[in-house]
Amino acid sequence: MRPGGPVSPILVVVASLLVLTGCGSDDPGTQVPTREPATAAPAPATTVTPAGERFALPGPIDVLLAESGTGLLAGLDTDPGTALLIVDPADARVVRTVTLPAPGAALSQGVDGEILVPARDRVLRVDAATGAVTEIALAGDLRTAAPAVDGGLVVGDAEGRVRTVTADGQVQTTVSGLVTADVVVRAGDRLAVLDRRQTSLTEITPGQDRLGLSLRAGDGAVNMIADHFGRVLVADTAGSELLVYSTGPLVLRQRFPVRSSPYALAYDRRSETVWVTCTQSNEVVGFDLSTGIGQEVGRHPTVRQPDSVTVDERTGDLFVGSAAGDGLQRIPADELKEGQ
Repeated sequence: MRPGGPVSPILVVVASLLVLTGCGSDDPGTQVPTREPATAAPAPATTVTPAGERFALPGPIDVLLAESGTGLLAGLDTDPGTALLIVDPADARVVRTVTLPAPGAALSQGVDGEILVPARDRVLRVDAATGAVTEIALAGDLRTAAPAVDGGLVVGDAEGRVRTVTADGQVQTTVSGLVTADVVVRAGDRLAVLDRRQTSLTEITPGQDRLGLSLRAGDGAVNMIADHFGRVLVADTAGSELLVYSTGPLVLRQRFPVRSSPYALAYDRRSETVWVTCTQSNEVVGFDLSTGIGQEVGRHPTVRQPDSVTVDERTGDLFVGSAAGDGLQRIPADELKEGQ
């Protein structure tokens, strides 16, 4: 993994102290301070024209995913969460609408060609090319799902459990001790888990049945992704910052003031740029992370209420979804970085 910059001794000490979080309990919510999860700030009305192109969609979009196997986009309005839109990125045409058997909470990449949708008591596996849906039964209010290295899944739920399951739904390991396990990503050879009620980030070594190091993630972290270097990128919505961590051990490497309520995240591995939407100002901001010192490289007006963003890895184009029903925005790759 590429170094993310110098490590502060203070951060290492804090990480060591916070390993106690990994002890957990059967009812962590009664023993640790929690907060109501942060939410996207309401976007103001605007007369500014969004950058790039804008396309109409049938309804609001809360979550966007660029599916790596087919190159298609997937969009979901999580309320009600039962209509999954499959979109051709070339012209933003809705290829098909998949009716889900249960409301989905999020979208994530499965194996190539597959979209994972966590829902109550099941994980839905959607074939992006055909729209076919299969289910893996798993009890709980499931919030997040990610592929495991052996073809199974890692699933987080509203009860704070992180479970590793086989492809047919057999539970292999269960890690408890969090209040909620809202987002799980694979970062190098570790898992990273975001707990929105504790606004904390915790690492887990796959195969182990206990929590690892844990750090506070700002004042109200909401979204999290990982990049191909194994870094973990967190949007601290309440604290208006972008936080960059490494794992093994868990260390806060960089932090950037973003302002205007940062919310959704997407990473462009070709340019090593993380894009962050700001719902309070209807903008998307790019930070170049190719060196140890991040640099803002682009700031563009977006559709209203930009609660979702994704990058088409094939073209480098950036897509932003409007949770206010203002459609889908595409900013071509050659327009993204200012002065280039």
